[in-house]
Amino acid sequence: MSETKKIARTRAQESTNAIEKLYISMRHLFSRGFYKPMGISGETLRKSLLLLRPEIYGSIAEERIELSGLTYVIERLPEGIEECQFINLTADEGYKNSHFKSIIPPKRRRNCYRIDKDQMNIEITRGRSEIYDILTHLTFLFIESHKIQERVTLNDGEDFTREWKHLEAIVLFQKKISDEEREVTIAHLGNILGRTFDEVLEVYNSFSSDANPDRFFQLVYWLGKLAINEVLENQKRTVTFSSVLIDEIGHHIYGEIWANNIKKVLEENQLLKRPIHIISANMHSVLNSMYAKDALPKENTGLKGFEIYQLLSNSDSKPLQKKVKDFASINGLVYIKDTSGTNINVQVIDTAKINFDVSEISKKQNLEEYPVLIVMDYAFGEQAYETMDELLKPYICEKNIKTHLDVKSVSIMGKAGILEGGKGDIMIPSAHIFEGTADNYPFKNELSKEDLEGFGIEVFDGAMISVLGTSLQNKDLLKFFHDSTWNVIGLEMEGAHYQKAIQAASRIRGNISEDVQVRYAYYASDNPLETGATLASGGLGMTGVTPTYAITQKILAQIFKN
Repeated sequence: MSETKKIARTRAQESTNAIEKLYISMRHLFSRGFYKPMGISGETLRKSLLLLRPEIYGSIAEERIELSGLTYVIERLPEGIEECQFINLTADEGYKNSHFKSIIPPKRRRNCYRIDKDQMNIEITRGRSEIYDILTHLTFLFIESHKIQERVTLNDGEDFTREWKHLEAIVLFQKKISDEEREVTIAHLGNILGRTFDEVLEVYNSFSSDANPDRFFQLVYWLGKLAINEVLENQKRTVTFSSVLIDEIGHHIYGEIWANNIKKVLEENQLLKRPIHIISANMHSVLNSMYAKDALPKENTGLKGFEIYQLLSNSDSKPLQKKVKDFASINGLVYIKDTSGTNINVQVIDTAKINFDVSEISKKQNLEEYPVLIVMDYAFGEQAYETMDELLKPYICEKNIKTHLDVKSVSIMGKAGILEGGKGDIMIPSAHIFEGTADNYPFKNELSKEDLEGFGIEVFDGAMISVLGTSLQNKDLLKFFHDSTWNVIGLEMEGAHYQKAIQAASRIRGNISEDVQVRYAYYASDNPLETGATLASGGLGMTGVTPTYAITQKILAQIFKN
């Protein structure tokens, strides 16, 4: 074996060990009930994260502040968390019925509540994966905050740099500044963060809004201020887990409520005994594929291919989207907004009520033969097992009558990181490998590589790795999976959990037929092996329209053909 391969394997092994330590440590801290991220109790988390150096967190192990990773993390945590010394992770404990205003992060559907100036509560209703996600983001955030502290503190804390004093005057006294003064402050921030003026200006603009143009100034100041308080005043930031959360986690409490709500809707609409096809996807692609062209005949005139869906994906298309939803609601679609806490909304589509011609739908003589589609929004990590496991269970109505669902197929369309190719490409898995375990889930995928070719985008097939957290992957580990005989083409967080639930329901519990068809297809949201192409580099934009609708329409074509 060459020296280069030995080094690569060693780094991959180190990364694997670091991930294992992270998760063992997080589970231990969760059972303990609290910990101090920058204290002794959080040391294993910090060291493991610094050893792992995940791609999403960029230059976490360097002295300069990581700006792309910071932007990624802040978009997934509640606004104002940087000001809070105490962070409390809770179950759904009734805060929605209080005067506290719910704070929902831009890129994560979770309810958070600012209890007072020092405490932020974050509701956990999506399982352990959500806890891991939050704890790794907080660890990154606090590591970065201590970098700021080290760069602005002089003489062991007796004094501070003039750039820091300038920033403090603007933030603490809410000083109104001119455009010229703002550029001066950005220049000072460049010194504090170890970044160029252009780099800081770009991030400043990404955080800026009409309501709060100087949000980035406040973010940097409070991150640094709380780190200073930790070092100089011993005011340690603390993360606690409520006793209710500790008792509830892993017991499918929210998933059971969610699944029963769906089955109740099926019962109310006399759909329980119809052939059912479950689709895990976003809340727009199936809706638009089924209804958009007939709901928008005028707008669709002269459009070809997926152009109508590109039109509906524009930022100013909300009136058109509403028109499609209104049309769908009188043509067989029932929308179930989640109230269980899973944050997974659902659409139930009764295809027998579709009063227009869709080429893939053949007219059936018997009403009972028309399929019912259950379209569920994306689950998060381990939550995929909880929700699918509960959904596939028989429904027990108020009269205590048990009804098995006639589930014909389960189709999963999601976003994933790709290890060969680029953003917008498609992956067709043949197996899911569960990272950190010996669990492997091979299956017969009804979708094939050939099904998705011909759309002008690359299609890859092979094994997918279901990772414990997408924010924890680094190049060394991913390169090993890609180059080794595992033949891994991409990574995501839910596939193994979905397949585990499907196999248990069909082959062990007998809740659904063993002949249930499964379809998995993913489109690439990022390539973590390419510098500048990770999730922190931004979303897909219009690049995602073609793969999303290509996969969706192929899934629908197979459902209606069968």
